[in-house]
Amino acid sequence: MIKHLTTESQAALLNFYNRIWQEQYFPTQWQQAIIIPLLKPGKDPKNPSNYRPIALTCCLCKLLERMINRRLMYYLEANKSLHPSQSGFRKGRSTIDNLLALETDIRLAFLQRKHLVAVFFDIEKAYDRTWRYGILKDLYDLGLRGNLPIFIKFFTTPEIPSQSRI
Repeated sequence: MIKHLTTESQAALLNFYNRIWQEQYFPTQWQQAIIIPLLKPGKDPKNPSNYRPIALTCCLCKLLERMINRRLMYYLEANKSLHPSQSGFRKGRSTIDNLLALETDIRLAFLQRKHLVAVFFDIEKAYDRTWRYGILKDLYDLGLRGNLPIFIKFFTTPEIPSQSRI
């Protein structure tokens, strides 16, 4: 829908985003979401913990979030702040990169008749348990200043309750 705006409408939208950026003003409606619970495959629908919440937010907010994410990723990549083996959520990378690296290590260990130990772990509800202030502090420690951390805080610490629909 936004892609099909006229040139004038796109310019007005750009001015709107620039004003939000300069004034650090966030429309309160953008902190609201409609939560749609989706049943996890093969799970009992009677158990509420078997649902994955999907948050529907305003498309203008999603566009701003995408712009903020691109700025953050550019900053992190340009400053080499991400570990080389981190592949998730990086442009041009995928978890297959990690699988190929593991396969290479296995082959080398086999050829050299050495042992290889691999440890894998999955943190249950990792996103829900994330210490958001700690992430902001880490970004500050990496030198991130200005409006970017302010906007990241806006997107990671919702202050207005969401509505649920079933």
